[in-house]
Amino acid sequence: MEWLKQIVFWHWWILAGVLLILELSSPVYVFLWLGFAAVAVGFLLLVFPSTPVEAQLTLFGILSVVAVLAWRRYREIRPPQSDQPLLNQRGQQYRGRIFTLDQAIVNGVGKVEVDDSSWRVKGPDLPAGTRVKVTGVDGVVFIVSRAD
Repeated sequence: MEWLKQIVFWHWWILAGVLLILELSSPVYVFLWLGFAAVAVGFLLLVFPSTPVEAQLTLFGILSVVAVLAWRRYREIRPPQSDQPLLNQRGQQYRGRIFTLDQAIVNGVGKVEVDDSSWRVKGPDLPAGTRVKVTGVDGVVFIVSRAD
């Protein structure tokens, strides 16, 4: 463990580079913030070269946790904006559209043909061929009402 006492600032910067490269293969922003913490500890060691290893590791741990928590807090306050907010919510994309019932709604359940797939629908009992409007989505089931 004698090698730990010989850590200099550029060791932390190499660690930061490795963490940033790991971030490229990771689907979440975690290694990025750990890399920033390593860069900060490297700068501290550049300014104060006699900082003990224990203090360096402690500071790295604290900065890493603070950076990750700050990022999560920021994302909660400012969620990402998208030009296609319903991209991964296929059912929500059909809200407000009008379709014709393929199977009558009996006891509150029926089916409607949408493009190349069939969707279950819930709503008031209606005969097949009735035009219905999607008013909501419950999982993979459309909530419908009679279209006006």
